[in-house]
Amino acid sequence: MVTILDPTDERTPVERQITKRSGALSGVIGLLDISKPRGDVMLDELEKLLAEKAPDVTLRRFKKPTFTKPCPDELRHEIRDSCDLVLEALAD
Repeated sequence: MVTILDPTDERTPVERQITKRSGALSGVIGLLDISKPRGDVMLDELEKLLAEKAPDVTLRRFKKPTFTKPCPDELRHEIRDSCDLVLEALAD
């Protein structure tokens, strides 16, 4: 049983299904730092863990110019075109 937490206001919760996973990571994983304080620290640790646990995965780092504005189109397109999966740092 997996519980998914959704930070949006759902007074009437929406039922969601999780897509079946193979249990293996492959391809290119993008690590996006949104420029909030200490987000880079979290991504540094995550990068170490992923490199250790999934050595065949390629890791790419990206950073938004500021967390106060949406990701610039050019950066979004670069991430979209070069990654199979993206993890985003939302630390403070």
